[in-house]
Formats: sequence, C-alpha cells, structure tokens
Amino acid sequence: MTDLLATFPDTRMAAPSLENLGPTAFRILAEVDGALDRNAAAARHGLGQLQALLRALPVWSGEAYDRSREPVREAEPARGGLAPWQMKRVAEFVGESLDDRIHVEDLASRVRLSASHFCRAFKVTTGETPHAYVMRRRLEKAKAMMLSTDESLCHIADACGLADQAHLTRLFRRHLNATPFQWRRDSRVAA
Repeated sequence: MTDLLATFPDTRMAAPSLENLGPTAFRILAEVDGALDRNAAAARHGLGQLQALLRALPVWSGEAYDRSREPVREAEPARGGLAPWQMKRVAEFVGESLDDRIHVEDLASRVRLSASHFCRAFKVTTGETPHAYVMRRRLEKAKAMMLSTDESLCHIADACGLADQAHLTRLFRRHLNATPFQWRRDSRVAA
C-alpha cells in the first residue's frame, strides 16, 4: 500500500484543498478495502491514513468551516426529478389552464413522461404532488382575485377551476384556517 499521507505531510500546517480531499479519501478507502483481504496490518495503516486525512479537514481540526472557499456550483435538478425546462413547461401550462380541469396525463404529456413517472419526478422536484401544486396555484389565484376585484366568491371559484363556492371554502379552511369571506375582509383591513 502506498503512503498517501506523503501528499499531506503535516496536517497542522495547511489544510489541503477540498477538491483534493475527496479523490484522495476514495483512493485510500479502495486500498483499505483491497488490503482487508490480504493483510490486516496494511488495512490498519490505510485507516490511519484516512483518519489523518479527515483530521486535515477544517471542520474536524477545530477551525471554523468557511463555505465561501468552496467553488460555486450551479443548481442541478434533483436526481430523479424534472429538468428545469420540464418544470417551466408544467408551470406555464398550469398557469394558463387554472380555470379548466387539469389532468396528470396532460401535464405528463407536456414533458414527454408517463403519468406515474411524472408524478414521482414532480414530487422529487417540488416536494408536493401535482394535485397539491395545482390546488396551491388555484388558491393563490383566488386570493389575488379576492383582493383585486369585488367579484362574488362563486365567480372566483369558477374562474379558478374549482367546482363551486363550497370547494373554495374547503380549500381556504384547510390551508388558511379561515373562510374566504373572513380572509378577504381581514386582508382588506390589513392593507
């Protein structure tokens, strides 16, 4: 087993860069894994090297860890989630279709996925189901209409794609703990 600590002779002097630690740690782990089959002493030596390498990290050596020294990475889509173009296309379609029925199959076909795969990927990306997302967007539209117009709650419910005023009321009670009438009155007084 090679002595990988020769790369970092004195860990107290200067901590190695974070970019170098990952590959070096994985190389040590691979050598330890191979040494376990051949020689326990070599495996112990490798574990000692790994321990010294980890102690070189600022977090473990007692230094304050400064995230500003890390390279800036662009946000990547969550593994198994929707790509940014897919999420944008779904959000645009939902925004344009809030007053109509929106089926999961319609959303999935917009981003070229099956309905079941789309539901899983959407949940990974947003943390909510497609239905919850659509209902939240409808609630946001209803709140905006209630503040900017004097339309009846029945008309607002219809314009937001809800079945009726009772559906709007259930949605408000579930998410805002108030009826639409109470919320509208309180929001207008506060503004």
